[in-house]
Amino acid sequence: MKIVLFSDVHANLPALDAFFKDIDTKEYDAIYCLGDLVGYNVWPNEVIAEIRRRKIPTIAGNHDIKVKKLRVDQHLNDEEALVNYAYHLGTETSRQYLKNLPCHIKVEFKQNDLPLNLMLVHGSNRSVSEYVLEDLDETYVLELMQESGAHIFCCGHTHKPYHRVIESEGQHLHVINIGALGKPKDGDVRGCYVMLTIDENSSLDNPDSITVEFCRVEYDVEKAAKAVEESPLPNEFADRLRKAY
Repeated sequence: MKIVLFSDVHANLPALDAFFKDIDTKEYDAIYCLGDLVGYNVWPNEVIAEIRRRKIPTIAGNHDIKVKKLRVDQHLNDEEALVNYAYHLGTETSRQYLKNLPCHIKVEFKQNDLPLNLMLVHGSNRSVSEYVLEDLDETYVLELMQESGAHIFCCGHTHKPYHRVIESEGQHLHVINIGALGKPKDGDVRGCYVMLTIDENSSLDNPDSITVEFCRVEYDVEKAAKAVEESPLPNEFADRLRKAY
């Protein structure tokens, strides 16, 4: 089973288009999005439309939830309103879609009659805005995984990809941050997604039997950055795309 995982598109249509062009050349069995379709750029409706057209299971990120809470009639006359400009671009159809996204997705496998559970969250199973960083205390991470019943815990939100294996009671548990497709923060401007492989030989006894491949996708960063600069959004958002911070 090859599973494509991506997160944090942030209304970056050029990055999303490049991502689909890339995965359309590959073999995979399932695909999931870990949230934050909107924010920071000007194409939320186009991004949502393409996700829906492809019928990709998606969970709500903190920016998707923010759209539900903002008043659509807010006047853009101060700095905070300009930062929030991206959230006011959504059509009513897009807003309704975001309102109905689930908070997490759990996929349960049986490998050699033993459970192997995949948990997909945006921040964590405790909070959509929690940062599960690579150096987060191991005991705390294990608590998150035990609460959610996860053997493979996949998250986004930090925009910094990593794969961490934690040994607990003879099992090797996997924590995977997907990184960001549309707004990387790890110094690499290319979009990032994950190809996760779980097959009949995958086992929690062998940490190498579950394969995590981080894939990078080149896209037209300048097009995305200029779209920001030509909008009421802060120019800093364009700088972040160009420098991936």
